[in-house]
Amino acid sequence: MLDEVAELGDELSPRIRAVARRAATAAVIVLQVGEAPLERWFGSSLHGPGLLVLSGLIAREVHVADRTSTELLGPGDLLRPWDLDPDDPVPWIVVWRVLGTAELALLDAFFADRIRPWPQINDDLMGCAIRRAQSIGVQRAISCHPRVDMRVAMLLWHLAGRWGKVQRDGGVRLGLPLTHRLIGELIGAERPSVSHAVRRLAEGGEIVREDDGWHLYGTPGDAAEAASRPLH
Repeated sequence: MLDEVAELGDELSPRIRAVARRAATAAVIVLQVGEAPLERWFGSSLHGPGLLVLSGLIAREVHVADRTSTELLGPGDLLRPWDLDPDDPVPWIVVWRVLGTAELALLDAFFADRIRPWPQINDDLMGCAIRRAQSIGVQRAISCHPRVDMRVAMLLWHLAGRWGKVQRDGGVRLGLPLTHRLIGELIGAERPSVSHAVRRLAEGGEIVREDDGWHLYGTPGDAAEAASRPLH
């Protein structure tokens, strides 16, 4: 795991890391595109830190009434799909959907026992969970903005901070399979509103949709300024 996830054990000395590296091993499963009932597959068998995403893209959809809120998960995210709150008075359903072939490490109780001599690794796993929570917080704040075009612009830049790649023309490519519907689930907006916002941002030269993904230009500040201009 120390080879697969850079932040795990990065504060260990080279000598100690070499020893920990041999112990911090885990089985890996490959998930193909489609729905994956992770809580049913591992809820009664995997007792340990959880599932650590090594590659790919997974959407966690939370369905309440007729609305869906989505979270995107990728390399370095720690999942515990079986940890649900049965006492919540609001009925809700979680659906795990694999958007791009994903590899997940099964961090079970045996893994936890093997890494016990190096508490730094456990601390780093907790850091993975905290970063995920922080990202959700940013996404929620974005979804609170009254302007949908502002939400779209800020969401794309937020995702680009993790998955974007700087291009030779100075733009940033975001190679994620983001449909207008999925963007709406990420920011709490209806698909037609998202389509209108995307068109407006594209007309302003802030974003371009191409076959290889989304291309962002300028800076998040530029996108915010473009999105805040009066509607015509």
